[in-house]
Amino acid sequence: MRDHKLFVKPSKCYFGAVQLEYLGHVISRQGVATDPSKIAAVAEWPQPKTLKQLRRSLGLTGYYRRFIQNYRAISKPLTLLLRKNFSHWSEDAGKAFEKLKSAMVSAPVLALPNFSKTFVVELTLMEKEYELF
Repeated sequence: MRDHKLFVKPSKCYFGAVQLEYLGHVISRQGVATDPSKIAAVAEWPQPKTLKQLRRSLGLTGYYRRFIQNYRAISKPLTLLLRKNFSHWSEDAGKAFEKLKSAMVSAPVLALPNFSKTFVVELTLMEKEYELF
């Protein structure tokens, strides 16, 4: 490391650790998993009661939209509430909110590919899907 002028800060290093927490994930021999405390926080989200709370919820789930299949279709009843009167919370909006919460805490979001099997990587650019082979 000295030859290449690389330095480490010992207080930020872990040696011989069985697992470590990094950016909301737990990394171990089994792979990358979600941090249980983060999952619990999302699972306990209350239904938004104000427009500001709805915007916060959609903001967070929107950040992860590329990992949630059919995000646009799922979130549509909630995004319509941004345009219309928020006080009219519908059954569809409630189902959409619960479905987004469920998608946020499900492990497939963080699943790593099995490199011993064939898989397809889909790249989404400007709402168009391209498949790489």
